[in-house]
Amino acid sequence: MKTLKFYLKSFLLWELLVGLKLTGKYFFKKKITVQFPEESTPTSPRFRGMHALRRYPNGEERCIACKLCEAVCPALAITIESEPRSDGSRRTTRYDIDMFKCIYCGFCEESCPVDSIVETDNYNYHFENRGENIMTKPLLLAVGDKYEDSIAKKRQIDAEFR
Repeated sequence: MKTLKFYLKSFLLWELLVGLKLTGKYFFKKKITVQFPEESTPTSPRFRGMHALRRYPNGEERCIACKLCEAVCPALAITIESEPRSDGSRRTTRYDIDMFKCIYCGFCEESCPVDSIVETDNYNYHFENRGENIMTKPLLLAVGDKYEDSIAKKRQIDAEFR
């Protein structure tokens, strides 16, 4: 009986009919299409996108060159070089993130004691030329300056929920 059932299903192409049933079910449903440049898809509040370095309100960069973000990065995407300043504090001379290596895990953001490195909610960025994937310190600071209002607002909302 089992072999007869097997041959009957095989002869009638049962798997094909099951697949066509599923296709037909979705064929007549309303299609949902997002016209990307004009419309944007909703993102999660915990979405992690482009990196940015933040500054204090007085304009001084926040990064104290503790190198915790470099140490915790599982993809080894962050490179930091630092030197002491005349007042004895330590600041970065080089802060690079290779965006091709980065896996957007958020460990760098979580490990930073002064909330310097953050991941913005910007996902609309691309690279056209070789070498643009390396985000240098001036580029990261520029991104931070551009999105500081939205970053601060997001931080304030996150702090309220904790």
